[in-house]
Amino acid sequence: MIESIIYLTLGLVALLVGGEVLVRGAVRLASRAGVTPLIVGLVIVGFGTSMPELVTSVEAALLDAPGIAWGNIVGSNIANGLLILGVAALASPIIITNANYLRDPVIMIAASFGLIAVAMTGLGHGLVGIAMAGLLAAYITYCYRQEKVAVLQIAADHDPTFHNAPHDKAAALELADPLLPHPLSQGAVNGWLKPIVLTLAGLAILIIGGRMLVSGAIDLARMANLSETLIGLTIVAVGTSLPELVTSVIAAIRKQSEIAFGNVIGSNIYNILGIGGVTMMFAPSGVPNDLISRDLPIMLASSILIILILMKWRRFGRISGALLVSGYFFYLGFLIYGSLDVA
Repeated sequence: MIESIIYLTLGLVALLVGGEVLVRGAVRLASRAGVTPLIVGLVIVGFGTSMPELVTSVEAALLDAPGIAWGNIVGSNIANGLLILGVAALASPIIITNANYLRDPVIMIAASFGLIAVAMTGLGHGLVGIAMAGLLAAYITYCYRQEKVAVLQIAADHDPTFHNAPHDKAAALELADPLLPHPLSQGAVNGWLKPIVLTLAGLAILIIGGRMLVSGAIDLARMANLSETLIGLTIVAVGTSLPELVTSVIAAIRKQSEIAFGNVIGSNIYNILGIGGVTMMFAPSGVPNDLISRDLPIMLASSILIILILMKWRRFGRISGALLVSGYFFYLGFLIYGSLDVA
């Protein structure tokens, strides 16, 4: 038991460190290669901050632990929508002023419905994963084009207020890590060796950390007589979502409300379409049945609750934050009670 907990803890730490190192290296490498700052922000940083979830889910699927793989994806989205957004709102009220404030949450809900449909039909094919990843690529392309137009409008002294979820996901990391090269504003970085070494080192640390985390989680689940899905929904999901928690809270404290909100929404979209798609491509298998009756509907319900609060108040105050956080802990209690009941 102790060895499994140590493995799980070391794996989680390695994921967090590896993710940060990878993002630093990838940003420098992309900037050195002349990739536009918009692409660096929307794609490189966006995917980089989701790498802990990606590596963990793919590793779990390859080790024939689909409960941990998909539990991590679904659990991360529930944690993002209830715990992380709620804690950020408790830290500082989140006020949404963007005119297109419903666009990204609607995409998040559509992706949630799509995942539920895939789960209920039992589809588990690499082509499904390719389709999901393709939808994410189309969404990022759409956001890139919108942001490119917005940059031109800012240059022409038009209203500079502009947000989309992938942009905010990258901007949140910038706010949290002042030592990170700014992908949304920085030009080329001199030198190839350091970016390449950082990128490869980050990737290696991520892979090792993912294997350690999943191995420890599997052993812990078996020894404690808990389902792999429960471990994926709780310990693994919350652990891999820690970067989103830190970045959203810091953005909220610094009064960057829309960035804090967009970071959560963007992460959820990346999780379902990107991580879910890549997981399905590398290890085609259906979504575990025990997620269908409880956790997937809760994931969808949390997304709908976010939209309802947005439509009613256009802000997440401390009351809303307390409601969201309470909902998450109620969900955790429900999970634990269910596991004890089964045992």
